[in-house]
Amino acid sequence: QVQLVESGGGLVEAGGSLRLACAASGGTFSGYTMSWFRQAPGKDRDFVVGISYSGGRTRYADSVKGRFIMSRDNAKKTVYLQMHSLKSADTAVYHCAARTGLQIMETENEYTVWGQGTPVTVSS
Repeated sequence: QVQLVESGGGLVEAGGSLRLACAASGGTFSGYTMSWFRQAPGKDRDFVVGISYSGGRTRYADSVKGRFIMSRDNAKKTVYLQMHSLKSADTAVYHCAARTGLQIMETENEYTVWGQGTPVTVSS
């Protein structure tokens, strides 16, 4: 199966933008549905956005619709999360996750492969 490594996190001011990347190695990347989850301090890990194996379908959490864009490049075995208009509420550790099913699921136990996470801090 694939292994996942996230990058691109950091400190950004409120209203700013940041792009995260999740690079895969091993496995057949194009066969995986990919998602981003995030975990704020002291809170559960929440679904942010998911993308189908082909990139043709996406599903966003209401809290990020219109601000975040997820994409994937199967040739580079990488998914991206472009984040705009960041708010302090977006502060969290962002994890990418992979599942072999076709559906974009919003529950973390549907995903079998996880990256270690990259922290995003939005200062107000």
